Amino acid sequence: MIPQHASALLISDIHLTPSMPLTAQRFFDFCEKEAPHAESVFILGDLFEYWVGDDTSLQSPFQQEVRRAIAQLSTKTKTYYMHGNRDFLIGPDFLKKTGMTLLVDPSVVEIAGKKYVLSHGDSMCSADIGYQIFRAWVRKPWIQKLFLKLPLSWRRSVAQRLRSNSHPQYQSIVRTPAAQIKSNVTLEACAATLRGHSGEHLIHGHTHLPAYHHENFKNQKWQRWVLSDWDLDHPEALLPKASALCIDQHGVRYLDLIKA
Repeated sequence: MIPQHASALLISDIHLTPSMPLTAQRFFDFCEKEAPHAESVFILGDLFEYWVGDDTSLQSPFQQEVRRAIAQLSTKTKTYYMHGNRDFLIGPDFLKKTGMTLLVDPSVVEIAGKKYVLSHGDSMCSADIGYQIFRAWVRKPWIQKLFLKLPLSWRRSVAQRLRSNSHPQYQSIVRTPAAQIKSNVTLEACAATLRGHSGEHLIHGHTHLPAYHHENFKNQKWQRWVLSDWDLDHPEALLPKASALCIDQHGVRYLDLIKA
């Protein structure tokens, strides 16, 4: 049965980490102030900058603070979570302690009487063949089990290396049109995702390119909303970013959390 909600706030790509305290504080404020006013909250992946296992929270005061904030929110409104490309190892222990409900990617929900297909978005970046091969491997349950058996220090080292590799890649994406195409979702992939769920409304994150699109591919038409990433800690490189997509009886609109 498709979950039904009268109103919702949708966010993604918060990339929580102790090294970004302003972004983290805005997330804590969001959990306390804006989020409880919606019937449901959907976190569509990359809540954390990286996640190398639920056991890490035992040694991280920061992760425990995040857990408490979400757990408190979950007592007020229904809170959903979908794995992203950086935190797909979030497991049942963390979900249980936060009270979040895990959604598969993609999932279909009904909000304010309309059906929406929700996704993190990385699975639809089909032009990046190398990444899709990598994604298929790291999502294999046996690979994840082996990784989670490694010493915590090793897991963190792997995550840090992947982060350092992704930074120059992101800079090239910002600068070159060809890289932007490769890292973005494709019309073919969006069409296939929607076709597989008989949908006409798609919401995702991952690309860090928040915008509304009215698109078509062959004989298929749809509407697509891209969620913003959050970054209030690097004004020298980018303008502060933090927004949520609000859906209720008045329609669909972006909520600017910088000015809120």
